[in-house]
Amino acid sequence: MLALSLRTRVALATGLGALVIVAGLVLAVSHLVARNNIDHLDNQLDTAVGLIELNADTVGLFLGRVGDAGAFAVTLRDHGVVVASTTTQLPELPAGYSTRDIDGTGYRIRTDTISESTGRSRTVSVAAPTARAQTVTRAQQQRVAATGIAAVLVATGLGWVLGGRAVRPLVELTHRISAGTLTPDLTGTGGGIREARQLSTAVADMLDRISQANDQRESALETARTFASTAAHELRTPLTAMRTDLEVMRGLDLPWYQRTDLIDDVLRKQGGIEVTLTALEQLASGELARDDQRILVDLIDIADEAARDARRHHPAVTVDVRSEPPLPVRGLPTGLRLVLDNAVANAVRHGHATIIHIAAHREGDRVIITIDDNGTGIPPGERDAVFQRFYRGSNAARDGSGLGLALIAQQAQLHRGRAFLTDSPLGGTRLTIEIAADHPVEPDQQRNPPHPS
Repeated sequence: MLALSLRTRVALATGLGALVIVAGLVLAVSHLVARNNIDHLDNQLDTAVGLIELNADTVGLFLGRVGDAGAFAVTLRDHGVVVASTTTQLPELPAGYSTRDIDGTGYRIRTDTISESTGRSRTVSVAAPTARAQTVTRAQQQRVAATGIAAVLVATGLGWVLGGRAVRPLVELTHRISAGTLTPDLTGTGGGIREARQLSTAVADMLDRISQANDQRESALETARTFASTAAHELRTPLTAMRTDLEVMRGLDLPWYQRTDLIDDVLRKQGGIEVTLTALEQLASGELARDDQRILVDLIDIADEAARDARRHHPAVTVDVRSEPPLPVRGLPTGLRLVLDNAVANAVRHGHATIIHIAAHREGDRVIITIDDNGTGIPPGERDAVFQRFYRGSNAARDGSGLGLALIAQQAQLHRGRAFLTDSPLGGTRLTIEIAADHPVEPDQQRNPPHPS
């Protein structure tokens, strides 16, 4: 199928519209021209009939000796009997106008009745050939048609010229999009045309969505590459150690207690691998989190659930929530729960804490979460470094993955906030997480302070 440019389509549409209008006008004008010429001929016949009626007796004396010579033909009748006629005798017709073909020649005939005082009734018929009138009509109709064709051509040309100006913004938009860049500059491509501006805006939005999707794809690929690289780095050492232990058990006949130690070491390293893989999976999930996954949740409810699960897994540890609900925030429920679970697990596993207090309150458009413990704490010089991936503090347990606090920092960033460590009034470490609330403040929720420790 032939692909036409928009400019050509505009020109053709303009020409077609003009053709329809001009064709209608030509038909109407041609009809009016023909009607006007016939009316003019009828007026001439009326004049001739009037003159003959005034001089009917005189005309009848010499009418038979006059030839019509292609001009007027006259026939007089008395009670239907022809009493006088030119060479061309006209047929008997009712009064009025009519068009007849006589001996191959077309005539316009006017018939009228003459009433005399004696009671006699005569009819006079006067005719004029229609050939001349038809010739004039055809000439005028041809001029009208020629004028119409010229008008259509002019309209098509104007459509081409003006169409070019109209589609110029679209051509410019096409050139900018075809420039080869993923994010072309579409500023000012509307050109004052509403549809072009709308198209420019729609294309810009589409390109922005494509760019965002591409960024997300690149982020996902980078996450996968990082995951693979990090997993290989972190798993190589324990896997090598496990292989060494297994080869020793296979190649040597060891006493039962040494074999038991080796098996325990293998199981401990296997547990560490599971912890590392789980943490890496959680990191990757966090990097792929989207804003449309955020929902309105009660942070205190999430904290209560985390505290109940922590008490069940660590019966010897006291885990309390020191704030009252509700505290609504808009965030990622699994991410917020991950923060609290990792904070409690780190305090127990690495800080050997036996008392943990969780609190949260609102300050303006921010929500402050604190986790206090009475554990061994983290030295001040390590409090920034421990948020890096795979960094293990000097007091960390041997089976740690080095990713617990990195997960917390990641979730804080996803919630447009930060995480940091300070001294705790309980004697150990206080982990503080500040996040954006993203929820209108109710009068009684402006500040929901924690209970006193």
